Amino acid sequence: MLDLLVRDVMEPEKCLTLPPETTVIAAAELMAERICGAAMIVENGRLTGIFTERDALFRVVACGLDTRATRLADVMTREPRTVEPFMTYGYALVMMQESGFRHAPVVENGRPIGIVTSRKAMDPDLEEFVSEANRRKHIRVGR
Repeated sequence: MLDLLVRDVMEPEKCLTLPPETTVIAAAELMAERICGAAMIVENGRLTGIFTERDALFRVVACGLDTRATRLADVMTREPRTVEPFMTYGYALVMMQESGFRHAPVVENGRPIGIVTSRKAMDPDLEEFVSEANRRKHIRVGR
């Protein structure tokens, strides 16, 4: 899976793009509706920021901000790190892990075309890990 290209694992259906004037409550409602953990903030077709569920928690709720009055421009992560569709998913995962975030916008010529998440890697890898752990447990019991 790590050798796959970003274009093959990105989730275009979860590519939620919003203008910076969007309120936090409107963004949260759209994110819940689309079941996605991040919205890419776009101005004039260009990515200018990202707003994640963690931003909502740490920058809005924990600070007691009014979700109906607070704009994404005020609480988004500006100039997020991005990946391009021809890069490997392994590269994207390492970048996310080293930088401490879980969503990476996929851009092509500066324009957002999708998003990749670290969660995508966890599901099959975690399943494989559990399967391997069970296999090893049975080998040890059989000895």
